[in-house]
Amino acid sequence: MKTRIGFITVSDRASRGEYEDMGGPAMAAWFERVLVSEWEAVKRIIPDDQNGIESTLKELADVEGCCLIVTTGGTGPAVRDVTPEATEAVCEKMMPGFGELMRQASLKFVPTAILSRQTAGIREKSLIINLPGKPSAIDDCLNAVFPAVPYCIDLMNGPYLEADADQCKVFRPRHAQKRS
Repeated sequence: MKTRIGFITVSDRASRGEYEDMGGPAMAAWFERVLVSEWEAVKRIIPDDQNGIESTLKELADVEGCCLIVTTGGTGPAVRDVTPEATEAVCEKMMPGFGELMRQASLKFVPTAILSRQTAGIREKSLIINLPGKPSAIDDCLNAVFPAVPYCIDLMNGPYLEADADQCKVFRPRHAQKRS
């Protein structure tokens, strides 16, 4: 069975077809380039609505069985930016280090990175990571945090994710061996 990874674009305009979704394809392209494990994408484009975001996160985690769910959009200070609130509402454990590292990585490129509210959390057996909406920032943030993602999923008893070391060097402690 292939590992399932959820991709959620949170955008009023993209969900209505008024704007081309650039974030979703950018996330998928990053994983296609980096992962060597067999996996399949489960994609959604939804409006900036907290209830809808919560429902979609629950669906991808609980029904679709995604071990990893990445979102793009809705992490800024605008009134309709509610992706972090939705993520916090559906997670049992928050993982604040992800947001801290993503902001730190983004600050190297843009001083407004401090306005970003990216976060991450765990819903049962799914790691949820909120990424920014800009495609180049998606790459910057994934490059920063993904080295820890496979081991986090290991600790949640999820599938063993492997990455192309030339693209992204994943860290696992020596005692964390590949399970069969």
